[in-house]
Amino acid sequence: MKRVLLCLLVVSGGVVQASLAGQPNEPSADEAAIRKADQDYVNAYNRHDAKALADAWSPDAVYLNRVTGAEVVGRAAIAEQFAALFKSQPEVKLDLSVESIQFVSPNVAVEHGTAKMVAPKGEPEEIEYSAVFVRRDGRWLLDRVTDKAKDDAPSRYEQLKPLEWMIGRWVDKDDNVDIRIDCQWTKNQSFITRSFTVAVKGEVNMSGMQIIGWDPAAKTIRSWTFDSDGGFAEATWTLKKDRWFIQNKGLTADGRKASMVNVIKPVDQNSCTWQTVERTVAGELLPNVNEVLIVRE
Repeated sequence: MKRVLLCLLVVSGGVVQASLAGQPNEPSADEAAIRKADQDYVNAYNRHDAKALADAWSPDAVYLNRVTGAEVVGRAAIAEQFAALFKSQPEVKLDLSVESIQFVSPNVAVEHGTAKMVAPKGEPEEIEYSAVFVRRDGRWLLDRVTDKAKDDAPSRYEQLKPLEWMIGRWVDKDDNVDIRIDCQWTKNQSFITRSFTVAVKGEVNMSGMQIIGWDPAAKTIRSWTFDSDGGFAEATWTLKKDRWFIQNKGLTADGRKASMVNVIKPVDQNSCTWQTVERTVAGELLPNVNEVLIVRE
């Protein structure tokens, strides 16, 4: 009777285990083993144990750093790399964030995730990686790891995308003054160009060009404006609620210092308002320019 009960318990335990493994939130035994290998790897790294780290790789493993182009092959070379790293950065620590583990065969799995290296005197460095695990002699070992610096910074296009609504032709026209603006992306969408003409009673009085780009050092949108009279200005763009504030500083054609704040408020996809305030030339405060409506042509 005891033998029968023991058999029933063993069978029941196997059924329950298989049932749980089939649930989407329950990792399989192999996935759990890989995740444990990941944790053991982190622990060895944070102990600065280069030999234990190298033992986590297969004998002919390959590590490829896409940032530097360096390729390291074999356990011995990998151990040397870690030993050199720990010597140069004696306080560096590692943290892993595993995003996915996919099995391409019973003995091969591919893991994707992000590794974060933290040093007390430096900024944390995040690296995206893909790792190929192979099962050898009952152990899951790293066979090939490829990493690249995580691109946290958005592209230039993404940084300038809040101004994409300006792309196109615009006009502000009254009885005497005709202002026309043509706003376009550059070929690679890293900059926006705005050309403008100001005509008084049908004759062009002034024209110019503005280039808008992202300043990665100051982490702000910046523009450079050049007019046909020879004046130029540099500006920073700041979005506050529903308005863009463009703070300009530059020189007039005769060399006097000038500054102003342009305020743009999008009304809808086809219109916006424009106002110029806080105008100064050579330290003298000038009257504001009243708000005008600019419409898409």
